[in-house]
Amino acid sequence: MTDPTLCTAFAADRLLAAGPLPDIALAVKAALAADPVLPVLVFDDRNGAVIDLDLRGSDAEIVARLIPAETRGRGRPKLGVVAREITLLPRHWDWLSTQPGGASQALRRLIDQARKAEESGAGEARARREAAYRFMSAMAGDRPGFEEASRALFADDRARFDAESRAWPLDIRRHARRLAWQEEGAA
Repeated sequence: MTDPTLCTAFAADRLLAAGPLPDIALAVKAALAADPVLPVLVFDDRNGAVIDLDLRGSDAEIVARLIPAETRGRGRPKLGVVAREITLLPRHWDWLSTQPGGASQALRRLIDQARKAEESGAGEARARREAAYRFMSAMAGDRPGFEEASRALFADDRARFDAESRAWPLDIRRHARRLAWQEEGAA
């Protein structure tokens, strides 16, 4: 895979494994073979969402399901263009009609500019905090201090986050900090 999905697996409250999704799937399969009732959750590190794994079959079959096959055929590549309706005010349509390349090209250009601006700063930090919150909700939503730790997370208050999450298992605290603030080995 050119851009592997990086994941983290937890067995109960402990970090089981972290890395590319195929490696994590095999680690989870091995852990469940040793203890079939072990509660295991796998999280996508990009967005904090839980990933459901299909662990049926051999290791090779599991990995094959997780790595997208290259399905490039003959002819023009599909560009993924989707036609949808948008509603704008007349002044917006008037402005778009004066833009070089037409309305569609102008809208694509504006969207790309906004995405670049968002990716360069605040948007990335917000996405990291939202990923941490999704993870925290799944792993610590019923733990003492969750609400206050969540407030501290979104306020970007690391000291208060540490104080409110002090009673949580160390692996959960560390992973939440890593997702939110890209801190390795944070306690």
